Amino acid sequence: MSVTVEKLENSMAKLTITVSADQLEKAIQKAYNKNKGRIQIPGFRKGKAPRKMIEQMYGKGVFYEDAANDLIEEEYPKAAQECGEDVVSSPRIDVEQIEAGQDFVFTAEVALKPPVKLGKYKGVEVEKIDLEVTDDEVDAEIDRQRNMNARSIDVTDRAVQDGDTVNLDFEGFVDGVAFQGGKGTDYPLTIGSGSFIPGFEEQLIGFEIGQEGDVNVKFPEDYQAEDLAGKDATFKCRINSIRAKELPELNDDFASDAGFDTVAEYKEDIKKKLTEKKEADAKAKREDEVVRAVIDDSEMELPEPMIETQQRQMVNEFAQRLQMQGMNLDQYLQYTGTSVDQMLAQVKPQAIDRIKSRLVLEAVAAAENLEASEQDVNDELERMADQYKMEVDKLKDLMGDGEMKQLKSDLAVQKAADFLVENAKEGKAAKKTTKKKKADEAEGEEKPKKTTRKKKTEEEAE
Repeated sequence: MSVTVEKLENSMAKLTITVSADQLEKAIQKAYNKNKGRIQIPGFRKGKAPRKMIEQMYGKGVFYEDAANDLIEEEYPKAAQECGEDVVSSPRIDVEQIEAGQDFVFTAEVALKPPVKLGKYKGVEVEKIDLEVTDDEVDAEIDRQRNMNARSIDVTDRAVQDGDTVNLDFEGFVDGVAFQGGKGTDYPLTIGSGSFIPGFEEQLIGFEIGQEGDVNVKFPEDYQAEDLAGKDATFKCRINSIRAKELPELNDDFASDAGFDTVAEYKEDIKKKLTEKKEADAKAKREDEVVRAVIDDSEMELPEPMIETQQRQMVNEFAQRLQMQGMNLDQYLQYTGTSVDQMLAQVKPQAIDRIKSRLVLEAVAAAENLEASEQDVNDELERMADQYKMEVDKLKDLMGDGEMKQLKSDLAVQKAADFLVENAKEGKAAKKTTKKKKADEAEGEEKPKKTTRKKKTEEEAE
């Protein structure tokens, strides 16, 4: 196999891969052996017809497609590695020549990692973040813990209140006609959870046990069932029972259940943990702000296939998370009334953001000669082994050269992110430093604050 590279515009390239005639012949013979059992030729038992006889009857190219697919699957990864370029997209394959007795030639159009022209990346000013944990925040966290440990009790002497869990029967009607999926019996619903159509739960407040009544709502314009979207509906409801939360009293016994002798010790631990969380969140926010500032002050042009590959990867990652929850992607799409194309469009902004972040951090790592040391790699392998509950040596055996190279690259990128944060300057508020931001200031525009890159991506996927 040999490969040549033709550079195209906008960080695209065409790889021309040539596979020897001998390899093509072996692939054709393999395709014949794979398919002969399904081919019937008069005068021969099924699966016993000679290859030449089949080629005479169906054409000499009858096995070319299977042979080409096998060779492309086998040879393209080698070519992408041997070409010496940093390929960052799936290939668009075209077969240029396929004929028995001659070399097999195909091309792969791919995106290459685009160059990055870094702007200012040292001394970027970021907003100062208050890390003080107030008494109110401690009390709010304690209330959250009490709610988690609350017990549910039956309520018989009052009407439904916000936060109660009711057991209800309901049936929905549009223009006086019951609609499919609008009926429920003995349905548990927590008031204020936002589980039902906006306005439904609030109207149940004040209902008594056994009371029947109407709840009038309007389906959202973007409701997944198109025949109901934007329509007014009436739900006939009946409250069967009411249950409320009873919070445990905040005393030394409650603190003891949490592992402390007194409420004071418990509060001190809560404050310590909240401080640690604030510090971690602040670090992530500073990293996000400084990386975005560097992106805005840098120049790069992303090839569209690179973005498309990242989009598909993000959808695949989401599908894997669904599988861990016992649901596949097809079920999710059916339940939400969306399509794969819509999901790809939804994640495109995050895909672009993820790519740009990675590219500028790689560029900073290169500019500052930041590399993962052997100790860095070993520490990360130990962390991964602990996470997966396996021996470090076994983990190393499972990781190939490609995975190890990626690990080192990821560690270098994290070093670059840490470098940017360490060299950032804190001010009262983040100042705009790029040409684009200066133009925004001139126009009097105020841009919304951005969320952390990692957090934003996870929220979108969920």
